[in-house]
Amino acid sequence: MNSPDGPTDLTAKEACLREIIRRHSPLLIAYSGGVDSTLLLAIAQDTLGENASGIIADSPSLPRASLAEAVRFAEGIGAKIEVVKTNELEDPRYTANPLDRCYFCKAELFSRMDELARSRGFKAIAYGENADDPPHLRPGSRAAKEFSVTAPLKEAGLTKADVRTLSRNLGLPTAGAPAQPCLSSRIPHGTPVTREALEFVERGESIVRGLGFDVFRVRYLPPEELGRPGARVQVSKQELPRLESIRSTIVASLYACGFGWIDIDPHPLDR
Repeated sequence: MNSPDGPTDLTAKEACLREIIRRHSPLLIAYSGGVDSTLLLAIAQDTLGENASGIIADSPSLPRASLAEAVRFAEGIGAKIEVVKTNELEDPRYTANPLDRCYFCKAELFSRMDELARSRGFKAIAYGENADDPPHLRPGSRAAKEFSVTAPLKEAGLTKADVRTLSRNLGLPTAGAPAQPCLSSRIPHGTPVTREALEFVERGESIVRGLGFDVFRVRYLPPEELGRPGARVQVSKQELPRLESIRSTIVASLYACGFGWIDIDPHPLDR
């Protein structure tokens, strides 16, 4: 029996992944530029060539820089990629920001992909859920089930650690990338998701990223008496000392981009 941590086991998982992908050819892939979907797209492109294609959602909850970077990478490996505008902000069930907000986002994307797959002759749709992702904590899994979207990484038994290791083995630039949930995840549940709120978060995170931080969040705090929203800045444990050393710079920069008050969280970000 292969060791679950040994290279032979990962080799077997990769072979299994490629076989699953072949079985579903031609395949349409939900691609975000994140660690999981990037590996899935890269393996599918290498395995199927022209019979694999990626779809990335041009959503207000995806930072413009992240969208551009994801498209550049896909084009760099020769993968077919198409940018499709999604309209989840027109769905009041999404903008109400309930606990299962992600379900409505994924349902919008998979609905668009389902139409494309049917009209263009794709056999299946796939997305980047891995074996460590608990379905009961991922409302998007419910949408995937409803639209018969496959999860090849999960089916092949690839854990998050496996995904990163295989990504490194293949030289993918996302191998060590931190998790970056969508901008809507920075808005507290129950606080409406609006284009303005998303733009605040995007501006704030652009500032923090520009100051050299790698793992961070700028949480949106609803407007109070001042009529302007607040920002709560969180960074990883390793980056906390530096955050404290440039606290005044961050606060001044976030004020300048429109936030009414700033909270620098003294506790490390829990990934």
